[in-house]
This record gives sequence, structure tokens and C-alpha cells, in this order.
Amino acid sequence: MKKLFSAQSPYKKTARSIAIAWTLLIFIGCLMPAREIPHVDVPLIDKWTHFVMFGMFSFLWLLAVNGASSVKVQLIVLLTALFTGCLIEYMQGTFTSLGRSMELMDAVADAIGGLLGVVLYRMGAAFSRR
Repeated sequence: MKKLFSAQSPYKKTARSIAIAWTLLIFIGCLMPAREIPHVDVPLIDKWTHFVMFGMFSFLWLLAVNGASSVKVQLIVLLTALFTGCLIEYMQGTFTSLGRSMELMDAVADAIGGLLGVVLYRMGAAFSRR
């Protein structure tokens, strides 16, 4: 596990590929027409989905970038998650043919998920140093 969080991790290239794929999946999933998304009868499933997607987004990008132990880099990844979430919400509100709408609480769930991803990365990095 130490290798995964180290600056010289041999898995950086793989992590970068996974982070890019995850980012593309977020855009594809969030910009699918509403009629193509299966209905799931779980309270707040949409918010939980955003929370998990952006938690993974931050975590994967921190594994993928150099200097991820820096607070500055972690803040940049968090702000990128927030920007990406807001961009997706804007696109959902703009492209009305998708049957989607712009929701502030989705962006909040994205931001909280992004923060969780950073916290989990910091915990994993601290644990791997022991």
C-alpha cells in the first residue's frame, strides 16, 4: 500500500488512466437523457450518487498526480471537483433536451464528496507512512 501513495509510485500512469476514465464516466452518466436512467426507489439516491462519484473523482486524481501530498495540490483537486460538478449542473440546466435540470444540492453533494475523497487520500497516505 505504501507504493500506491508514494510520489514515485509505479502505478501513477495506471491511476491517471483510471482517473481520466472515471471523469469521462461522470460526464457520460450525468449528461445521459433522464429517460435512459433506470428509476431506483432509494431516498436521495441522486445526491448519494453525486457524493460517491466526486469522492472517487478526488481520490483517483490525487493518486494520479505528482505532489499529491501537498496541501496546495489537494486544494487544486478539490476545486477542480467543485468546478466540474458546477459545470455538469450548468450543462444539465442548459441542455434541456436531456430532461435534466440544474440542482444546487447536486453541486453541494459533489463538493462534499470531493472533500471526502481528499480526506480519504490524506488518511491513506498517513497510514501508508507508518
